[in-house]
Amino acid sequence: MIPNSISERLAQCGVVPVIAIQNPAAALPLADALLEGGLSVVEITFRTAAASSVIQQLVKERPQLLVGAGTVLTQANLECALASGAAFAVAPGLNPQIVKQARTLGLPFIPGVATPTEIESALGQGCTLLKFFPAEALGGVAMLEALSAPYRHTGVRFMPTGGVNPGNLASYLKLDTVAAVGGTWLAKHDDCAGAKWEEVRNRCAAAMKAVAQSRCQR
Repeated sequence: MIPNSISERLAQCGVVPVIAIQNPAAALPLADALLEGGLSVVEITFRTAAASSVIQQLVKERPQLLVGAGTVLTQANLECALASGAAFAVAPGLNPQIVKQARTLGLPFIPGVATPTEIESALGQGCTLLKFFPAEALGGVAMLEALSAPYRHTGVRFMPTGGVNPGNLASYLKLDTVAAVGGTWLAKHDDCAGAKWEEVRNRCAAAMKAVAQSRCQR
């Protein structure tokens, strides 16, 4: 359900900033901080009323940024994400109806999984890039490594999210089944509200350095 062009772009970045933004006015300064830090992808979550407006702004004004919609839980979320111009959508869980609707709409979709059963269900629905969520609470790197073993031959890849941080980022990235990680630490609510763009930029640059180092060690 994810075109190679998008999955390759996510994998190239290695880290996907997952951001719940309250104020649409912060959208472009945020995008510039991400890009200046070396990240050209972002997931804007539907946890705030501003999400649709933010996605529209980013798609229009910062075309070099690959913009996805996160926390896509309903058909209305899917339709809003598509109308806003999102290049892909992400969910925390696996809802077969939403997967089917995303396919009908032609919106690339990354469902969330937490168990072998859910992985098999996702694969059966044509999804090969999966969000592993909540990663740390489920057992972190050790759990994902164990889950990967019986499914590696299928070509499935994961985007672990939830509890990933600078301290464990490298450990996740060293797993060959990890395409990218989802990171909420890169730009938090206080950063956007307080216009702490230099801090966001520095975190992104540090994350990209970790991506490069980790992949050299695979």
